[in-house]
Amino acid sequence: MSLIVAARFTTFPAAEDAAQRLFNAGFVEEDVTLFFVNPCGQHGIETITDANAREAPVGAEIGITIGAVVGAMVGVGIFAAFSAPLIVSLIAAAVSAYVGSLVGAMMRTRVASNEETRESGVLVAVHVSPDSQSDAARVLREAGGAAIERATGRWQQGRWADFDPLKQPVPLDEFSEKHA
Repeated sequence: MSLIVAARFTTFPAAEDAAQRLFNAGFVEEDVTLFFVNPCGQHGIETITDANAREAPVGAEIGITIGAVVGAMVGVGIFAAFSAPLIVSLIAAAVSAYVGSLVGAMMRTRVASNEETRESGVLVAVHVSPDSQSDAARVLREAGGAAIERATGRWQQGRWADFDPLKQPVPLDEFSEKHA
């Protein structure tokens, strides 16, 4: 695993300026990369990347079962109380199963709309050694970088190969600063 220091910038020109400052400070091109981090909720739109969302089908199955049982009981109650046709019991069971699937899916999925793990922006990441991490953080800070973080990951072919936008960043304490 490689040691990585990164900071967020609001624009590509600002990130490119920070990269140039890193090069001027002695960092080599294959140890510096920049890339855009999408806004929360837009990471990997074509696939389910949120671990909590993966639980929705299980919740839907549980909800269908509970909803069908409750619907059947309601249907039988309506059938017994009002001598309604058998189709009413079936419709009540089906509607309750559908509503149960929705409720079950929502109960199993924890929506974290206000718990954004990482703000969007241009991330400048630097492959560092334990001795050079403070220098990289200082240069990023002086260049206007926000949310300076330290990470471990796979650095391959001049880029952070296993970057996960959903993983909670670890602030590099001595250089981190709260930015809105």
